[in-house]
Amino acid sequence: MNISLTAELEKIVKEKVESGLYNNASEVIREALRFTYSHEQLLNEIKLERLRSKLADAEQDILENGYLTLDKAGVNRLFSDLKNRQS
Repeated sequence: MNISLTAELEKIVKEKVESGLYNNASEVIREALRFTYSHEQLLNEIKLERLRSKLADAEQDILENGYLTLDKAGVNRLFSDLKNRQS
């Protein structure tokens, strides 16, 4: 597999190898990909936890009767109001 890097990224890779932390450019790229994957996994876990927290808050609101019951006209008014706010 061949990859192309910008001059700036190539310089960074070379600096990492020259530092002695890595034996070659492939090791630098592999480590960067592992870090990227781990970072994405962590972000997904954080997002999922936030979503779970929001759902728990919503469930608590429902239990405490913190919700509205709307008929069709009420739903239409609600969406109309939301649409007008965005304009």
